Amino acid sequence: MAKVDSKYTPGTINNGIIPWTRSLARLLLFVPILASACKSSPVSNNGPRILQAGAPGQASRSLAPQEIRSIVQPTYHQADVDFMKGMIHHHNQALEMSSLISDRTASSELDDLGRRITISQEDEIAFMERWLADRGEVNPEEHMGHGSEHMPGMQMPGMLTPEEMSSLRNSNDEMFDRLFLEGMIKHHRGALIMVATLFNTSGAGLEPDIFQFAYHVDSDQYIEIERMLSMLEARR
Repeated sequence: MAKVDSKYTPGTINNGIIPWTRSLARLLLFVPILASACKSSPVSNNGPRILQAGAPGQASRSLAPQEIRSIVQPTYHQADVDFMKGMIHHHNQALEMSSLISDRTASSELDDLGRRITISQEDEIAFMERWLADRGEVNPEEHMGHGSEHMPGMQMPGMLTPEEMSSLRNSNDEMFDRLFLEGMIKHHRGALIMVATLFNTSGAGLEPDIFQFAYHVDSDQYIEIERMLSMLEARR
């Protein structure tokens, strides 16, 4: 049997592949897959078969009707709520950082990066706010503004300090480019830590929407870190 990782570590997605983490294995064991019978396979008189994916290294199996009725879909966990609220706050600082680019750099490459970050993170914030609203959870930033300085008690991993943000605002040209790239690399790595914390929390990260979103955050930000490291290296 393949070994299942007991811990999820940040930034472990590479080329779209994520290791078999505890949460992923648990999710695959929990969620049934509906599959229509292939023409080459005998079709049951009772209709299409319901297959349950096996754990890593194990085969899938057909579920009996009584097993199908007993399956309960995973629900969200308080850690999922905390993750979404924290990630909204985290993303908002990235938007604040990206908004500084156009007036402080001559680099079209950095300008393009900032636009990509802005578009993707605005879309993700909208998704997270809908997710919280659909579950009756209050987003603390809705009534406090979206700037990174509105919630001093929520210093997430990788977020820039007020002093670092001030240095970024007061820089220009090549100095700004380096400070932005260094700061955003740090910022993105913090998001990877937040994803790892979620998946390493018992019972968290299992709801399908949460799992897919956190998976996307890890993959997207890991790729952007690699891109920014190359950009930073070219400026040294």
